[in-house]
Amino acid sequence: MSTPTTLPPPTYIDPVTGRLYALDEPRWRADTGGPLMITPLPGCTRDMIASDQRSLWRYAAAFPLTVEDPVTMGEGCTPLVARRWHGASALFKLEWFAPTGSFKDRGASVMVSVLRQQGVRHLLEDSSGNGGAAIAAYAAAAGIKARILVPSYTQPAKTVQMRAYGADVELVPGTRQDTADEAERQAASIFYASHNWQAFFLQGTKTLAYELWEDLGFAAPDNVIIPTGAGSNVLGCDIGFDELLRSGEIKRRPRLFAVQPANCAPIHASFTAGADDLVPVQTHPTIAEGTAIAKPIRTGAVLAALRRSAGGTVAVTEDEISAAVMALAALGLYVEPTSAAAAAGLARLLDQSVIKPDEKTVVVLTGAGLKATQRLGELMGLFPPTAS
Repeated sequence: MSTPTTLPPPTYIDPVTGRLYALDEPRWRADTGGPLMITPLPGCTRDMIASDQRSLWRYAAAFPLTVEDPVTMGEGCTPLVARRWHGASALFKLEWFAPTGSFKDRGASVMVSVLRQQGVRHLLEDSSGNGGAAIAAYAAAAGIKARILVPSYTQPAKTVQMRAYGADVELVPGTRQDTADEAERQAASIFYASHNWQAFFLQGTKTLAYELWEDLGFAAPDNVIIPTGAGSNVLGCDIGFDELLRSGEIKRRPRLFAVQPANCAPIHASFTAGADDLVPVQTHPTIAEGTAIAKPIRTGAVLAALRRSAGGTVAVTEDEISAAVMALAALGLYVEPTSAAAAAGLARLLDQSVIKPDEKTVVVLTGAGLKATQRLGELMGLFPPTAS
């Protein structure tokens, strides 16, 4: 059995300047104003898995610090099911089987656990829905007060969920970016536990890579297709599979493909332009509201992760997303439009022969259809359309 590589003790790191910060201090950004990462970790081998834990905390040995009292509700260990899709066999990772109905619970569990251990008792989050619901839930479980800022157009199913957890929910007029900008202003007075900024959130999402590896008999898939807004699942998979490479548990990393709605596709535009960071793009409203982020703050890191994996990006139309929603439902997979975008992206990649039908391809379905009842009812002609 291989053993993890010996590395220096982990710290926060500013990827731009290389400056290090201690992990025992709650931080959401570097002194220069940029997002932080955590220095490379040795990884977790199969004999280090805590098999008695039926949650992502079975991979606690892969985390950068010991959490004495994790805030957990059994997140992780989500189903991986095979279905025929667009003439090929695909594996769908059903991340909506998380406690709050989306993959965001992975990051929320680890991030909130660490923040509570660091002494945070009141936090601020901004979200288009799922992230806010996850952090509201885990803050409630941790005994932490939460304020969640959301765009005013956010689906009521998500804002009601946040309020039920006891969070203070503030509706912000305008775009998703306007909500993020308002959160940064309010961060002067409340600790900013943004799932897009927090390095420990990525330590939670990296468990998706570990779980796929374990799901597949301790092997990596050929491809992972990910609906992408800010890119936390892309970065999580990059970190997780990198650690598995470092520990000798896999021999190659899978190709990662980020799928975005064509109406809001800054990462796709930046990737296809060959840029190393964000290329400004014009955006429009999209049914895939969970990915409607015009200025992802970790764009450069996401682009590097995609290229490191020899993967790429796909931008899919509103019609393709809508069709994928219904096609997935016909297979018994009821997801919100943001998730369906990934399946639409796989169809495009198969048509272009970028992915071959016999390859082992995972499609990450990030959120439940119950999160978007109004939108799905509109698609089916059951409800009158609402303004975007």
